[in-house]
Amino acid sequence: MQYTKLGNADLTVSRICMGCMGFGDAANGQHSWTVDEEHSREIIRRGLELGINFFDTAIAYQSGTSEQYLGRALKNYAKREEVVVATKFLPRTQDEIKEGISGQEHIRRMLDKSLKNLGMDHVDLYIYHMWDYQTPLYDILEGLHQAVKAGKTRYIGISNCFAWQLAKANALAEKEGLSKFVSVQGHYNLIFREEEREMAVLCEEDHIAMTPYSALAGGRLSKRPGETSKRLREDDYARLKYDAAAGQDEAIIARVAELSEKRGVSMTEISLAWLLTKATAPVVGATKLSHAEGAAKAADLVLSDEEIRYLEEPYVPHALVGVMAQNTKKASRETHVWSTGDQRI
Repeated sequence: MQYTKLGNADLTVSRICMGCMGFGDAANGQHSWTVDEEHSREIIRRGLELGINFFDTAIAYQSGTSEQYLGRALKNYAKREEVVVATKFLPRTQDEIKEGISGQEHIRRMLDKSLKNLGMDHVDLYIYHMWDYQTPLYDILEGLHQAVKAGKTRYIGISNCFAWQLAKANALAEKEGLSKFVSVQGHYNLIFREEEREMAVLCEEDHIAMTPYSALAGGRLSKRPGETSKRLREDDYARLKYDAAAGQDEAIIARVAELSEKRGVSMTEISLAWLLTKATAPVVGATKLSHAEGAAKAADLVLSDEEIRYLEEPYVPHALVGVMAQNTKKASRETHVWSTGDQRI
């Protein structure tokens, strides 16, 4: 495994981050294809053996059971100071807004619940899951800064935002003497490269870590035509993100398959090796031991400039999908895929 610093933060992370969205009670959350605690523990333990020390979860994943599974596994299999744990919080709900709960109080409640789920007294990275148009930005930043000062998180990150939003937030934080975002978790992979327009340039300029999600496009960049999985069959949200552009993505996926045969490695390794040339630490989900093993191998695979150009050549612009398609003031009141489920916050 290779390791690096997480942007401007004093955190050393593995180049592969284990995404924990696939862990949790399948009967209690947004996804039906998640794996139970026994299998989650096996995958987390294998990840640790492979040198993965960076784990990403969220309060929204399967009503908090992803956080619970991860916390219990790490308590059994790792020393707290040897792992980097990230989790994420959601915007205020309409009920909270009506009740007058401030952005600062909302963040305190969310983080306290996540820490309880994880069984930890702090996380290393606390991530703003999606832009909250109904809460003043200063309130969000002040709430996060208070969490840092209280020792409940070491650093803060952001997810699902535009480059202008990240730049605006960090400029305000710097002006007010508040904690700045050290990382961004956006939608980025070989068949969805819209982050390259502005976000990647901003991150390089300001030394902000990119930890992209959907690194394998929900399995599309790891399987040949005709191959399937429980997630591919049941993940309606991923189909919403990728089915509309499937035709234009076929050429890229075919080149991944071709290059994997030529190099004698898996499609997973090719796809992630490419992303590792662009990002600090891709967030890679795993619902089988082999998924963790394939991701870890990618950290040691080096692609030539010619191979990188060959993989990139067929790409054409894509429309925004998923959470980013709802990143507007108008859509901010609409129902999003993520919620805290039946948790009492």
